[in-house]
Amino acid sequence: MGTLEIIEIIFIAIVIIALIIVYKSFYTVNEGSVTIITSFGKYKRMALPGFGFKNPFTEQIYKRISIQNKTIEIEFTAITQDQANVDFKAMVLYSTLDAKEETIKKVAFKFADDTNFMQALIRSVEASIRSFVSLKKQNEILGLREDIVEAVKDHLDNNLEDWGYNLINLEINDILFDEAIMRSMAQVVASENLKFAALNEGEAFLIKKIKEAEAEKIAAILKGEGIAKMEDLLSTGMVDSSNKLRSANLDYSLLLFNTWTESMKHIAEHGSGNVIFFDGSTDGLERTIKQTQALGVIKKM
Repeated sequence: MGTLEIIEIIFIAIVIIALIIVYKSFYTVNEGSVTIITSFGKYKRMALPGFGFKNPFTEQIYKRISIQNKTIEIEFTAITQDQANVDFKAMVLYSTLDAKEETIKKVAFKFADDTNFMQALIRSVEASIRSFVSLKKQNEILGLREDIVEAVKDHLDNNLEDWGYNLINLEINDILFDEAIMRSMAQVVASENLKFAALNEGEAFLIKKIKEAEAEKIAAILKGEGIAKMEDLLSTGMVDSSNKLRSANLDYSLLLFNTWTESMKHIAEHGSGNVIFFDGSTDGLERTIKQTQALGVIKKM
C-alpha cells in the first residue's frame, strides 16, 4: 500500500469522525417535551424545545420527558365492608406538575424508568380505592363515584407532587358487582318502584274520593239552599197574595180556588196518571186557609 493511499484512508477516517462529532454535538427537542442532559452521569442542565448544542465528549442526553397530559386505563377488584366484590374500570389522567427545572429533575430521577413509575401510580390508585370501598357497603358504592375520586386525589396529591406529577382526573367508567348481587339489586329496585307506584295509586284514589265527597257536600248544600229559597219565595208569594185579598176585603176562598185550579192544570199537563183526586171540601179549604195564615205569621217573625 502506497503512502498516498494511506493518507486517503486517514483523511476519510478523520472526515467520518468529524461528522460523527458534529452529529453528536447537535440535538433537537420537540414541542411539548424537555430533555435532560447529564455530564459523566451527573445532571447538567435541562434543554427546552428547539435546536441545541452539547459537548459530544462530556455531555449526553439522559432522558426526553413529555410534559403533555397522559392517560392510563386500569381494572381491578375491591371488597366492600359486607364482603361483596366490586369490579372497577377507571381512566387516570395525569401530567407533570409543571415545566420548572426542579420538577423536571424529580420526574427524571425519582424512578429508574417510566415502567416503574406507571406501576407505582396504578398501585397507588388501586390501594386508595380499595381502602375507601372497604369502609362502605355494596349498596352505597354506586352513589359514591365523586367521593371515591376525591378520596383518591386527597391520598395521592402529596405523593405525586413529590414525584413531580399531578393527578388531573380520575374517571370511574364502570362499577360492576357479582351477577347474584346485580340480580338482587335489580329486584330491590323493582320492588321499590312497585311500592312507589302503589303509594301513588292509593294517594290518587284517596284524593278522588275526597273530591267526590266535597262535591257531594257542596251539591247537597246548594240543593238545600235552593229548596229553602224556593220555599221562601213560595211562602212570600202566598203571604203577599193573602194580604192583598185581606186589604181588598175579598174572601180567601178566591186564593184557594185559584191555587186549586192551577194545581189541577199543572198535574193534567205533566202527570201520567188517569185519575186525579183533590180535596175540594169545605174542611180542606179551611185547612189550607189556616196553613196560609200560619205562613204569614212565620214570615213576620
